[in-house]
Amino acid sequence: MKISRTLIAAALIAGAGLSLTAAQAQQQQIQRTDLVQNDISVAGREVLQVRVDFEPGAVSINHTHPGEEVAYVLEGVLEYQLEGSQPVTLKAGESLFIPAGVAHLAKNVGNGKASELATYIVKKAAPLIVPVK
Repeated sequence: MKISRTLIAAALIAGAGLSLTAAQAQQQQIQRTDLVQNDISVAGREVLQVRVDFEPGAVSINHTHPGEEVAYVLEGVLEYQLEGSQPVTLKAGESLFIPAGVAHLAKNVGNGKASELATYIVKKAAPLIVPVK
């Protein structure tokens, strides 16, 4: 009985370590730079603007936001998968509107680095990124 508990505990710790390693690897492949955060004229809402840089092949987690997002591709080629829609591929100079609460992910499908300018109009003090399983 003790051995089984020990093996289970070891497996859980190893699994947690792999999850942490995967999360750290993703953080190294995708870098976010906060540019603007300011209240707007709508009570309880704010605007945030973020530059997101994707290494080749990098994929964001599937997630939602507590408000709307406008993604503008600065360089490279990004594929966006919005829940309930076909994938959309955008290149530099193209943009996409993502409605509040819609699960989505972005993937660098080009040969080099890709970057987007993400503008969010969201609920104040709410987590900006909500992971979706």
